[in-house]
Amino acid sequence: MTTHPIGIFDSGIGGLTVLKEIRRQIPGENLIYFGDEARFPYGIKSAGTVRRFSGEVAEYLMRQGIKMLVVACNTATAAALNSLREDLPIPVIGVLMPGAYAAARATKTGRVGVIGTEGTISSGVYSKLIKNIRPGTEISALPCPLFVPLVEEGRLSGEIASLVAKEYLAPLKGRKIDTLVLGCTHYPLLKPVIGSVMGPSVTLIDSADETAREVKRVLTKNGLLNPGGEKKSRSLPTGFIRYCVTDAPERFKTIGERFLGYDIPEVEKAEL
Repeated sequence: MTTHPIGIFDSGIGGLTVLKEIRRQIPGENLIYFGDEARFPYGIKSAGTVRRFSGEVAEYLMRQGIKMLVVACNTATAAALNSLREDLPIPVIGVLMPGAYAAARATKTGRVGVIGTEGTISSGVYSKLIKNIRPGTEISALPCPLFVPLVEEGRLSGEIASLVAKEYLAPLKGRKIDTLVLGCTHYPLLKPVIGSVMGPSVTLIDSADETAREVKRVLTKNGLLNPGGEKKSRSLPTGFIRYCVTDAPERFKTIGERFLGYDIPEVEKAEL
């Protein structure tokens, strides 16, 4: 199974931040990205609905012969990671634990902020994970639902993005946090705006880098790393990437290329 692809899925395009980092760290791996654009966004849906959607996507990717599933969506990780691990015969990696570990390591004052979708924040999962890793940490969590459509529409800077960020983040500035978890895979695209509002004293945690490290660790531990991937780590990527979406492939291609910074040759329309 070493040459089989890694499946990566999100409700939309945000998980491309995770794909990009996996591609950078282990360029010899073959990847299949799945964006459930027809049912986007997951963040405002119930946990039961998100579990059902996640299970259907996982079934599709299993039929493509994947050797690992990366749930590159904070909402889906919070709602469905445990059930996916129970149901699937392959390793399943989420984005929450890597981000929680990074936040616990980064904070010096023990005051950590978390921003994410309504579903992720209402689950309280980041607070539980960070406090388990570092007991006594003070967590301030806030939903920022408008950040996702801003990213989807390409509003990564400018007056509108700045005003929305200032409105959302004002409560966190008053709580003197020194670390802020970007608890949605869309949010790293707004790093410059968020960083400008929070100031240089606040460390922004993007779980994509940590998730990619965990993917590589688990592949190595299970003997699933693609042969030759390590040798080619300093050269151009050699693995293939397939992109699959449930709706609007042309729109995904346009916005996805903005996310990745390189061309997406083809986007497949998937039927669940």
